[in-house]
Amino acid sequence: MNKKKKTVFVGLSGGVDSAVSAMLLQQQGYNVVGVFIRTWHPDFLECNEEEERLDAIRVAAHLDIPFLTFDFEDIYKKEVADYMISEYKAGRTPNGDVMCNKYVKFGAFLDKALSMGVDFVATGHYARVAQVKSYKVHKVKSENQKLSTFDFTLSTGLDPSKDQAYFLWTLKQEQLKKILFPIGHLKKSDVRKLAKKFKLPVADKKDSQGICFLGPVDLKEFLKHYIKEKKGKVVLARQSLGDGGNEESETIGHHSGVTFYTLGERHGFTITEKTPEDKPYYIRGKDIKRNILIVSQNHQKSHSNILTNIGMKNINWISGIPNTNKKYIAQVRYHGELLSCVVKSADMNRAEIIFEKPVLVDAGQSVVIYDNEVCLGGGVVV
Repeated sequence: MNKKKKTVFVGLSGGVDSAVSAMLLQQQGYNVVGVFIRTWHPDFLECNEEEERLDAIRVAAHLDIPFLTFDFEDIYKKEVADYMISEYKAGRTPNGDVMCNKYVKFGAFLDKALSMGVDFVATGHYARVAQVKSYKVHKVKSENQKLSTFDFTLSTGLDPSKDQAYFLWTLKQEQLKKILFPIGHLKKSDVRKLAKKFKLPVADKKDSQGICFLGPVDLKEFLKHYIKEKKGKVVLARQSLGDGGNEESETIGHHSGVTFYTLGERHGFTITEKTPEDKPYYIRGKDIKRNILIVSQNHQKSHSNILTNIGMKNINWISGIPNTNKKYIAQVRYHGELLSCVVKSADMNRAEIIFEKPVLVDAGQSVVIYDNEVCLGGGVVV
């Protein structure tokens, strides 16, 4: 490949990861163009988008590359913000970063870049794309029953503390062949060193935190502008659930609305009945109709929401349907525990995941399946 003839649009966010990505691609001989993506921000939030854009401009000027600004406010509002709000209203736990990658970064941004004749888009994600000749996949059920072959795989980033493949499970083959992740093979510490070595203007800038593009905003505070608070009871999970009866006992506190909470959380609700040990309480269940949170001090306590079989919808298999006779690993939350599992009764629309050990999951969460370092795809918990 003659990289000197290849043009890549790099999503410059104003941060160090995207800045180093642009620099590395430039050094590799690509024709690099920096692009800042404008998105929607609610009126009640202090918006630092213009500051981020100025940092992105400084990076582009330092590298002496062209700079563009794309406005995807409407797409972000509809596909990310509105989606998150509607899912939480329904009592589910969505992942805004997954939707942001699907509809904004590798949806609208990629589509616009390709429409302008660009060869690739690149971002500062910690993930890796590889072109392969023979990645073994399960036989796809189709009319001719042929074994599907795929040219590209998505793998985890080399730095496990920064790996972002979990957020990228919706990517498809035709997208992967047009995407570059220049820092996926690096550790964060190495990225910082490169930024300082080449005197990038954002070399010492802190990493951004919070909701994708919205910044360091508390999720519950964000949702409370769209979902009405409703005080409810916090009740203690029963010690024994084997009789199949009601799963809670006495009331021990209160909360501001069950839709604001996620299974496994241990903050944000008030416990009025303290115990001598005063151990933390974890959310083990949610009764949406009665607006009740069910909690326990035992994080591993048996409960109806701790399952070994999980149904998934909105499936995307990156490299074909997984083999139902093979053991894989899965994550049910970002940087969550790597869990041994088997993919059962999978097709291109729905799947059932059987875990070796019971796991706590909430409807709406993304479950991502891996074969060692290769991300096979994922889906949303039913």
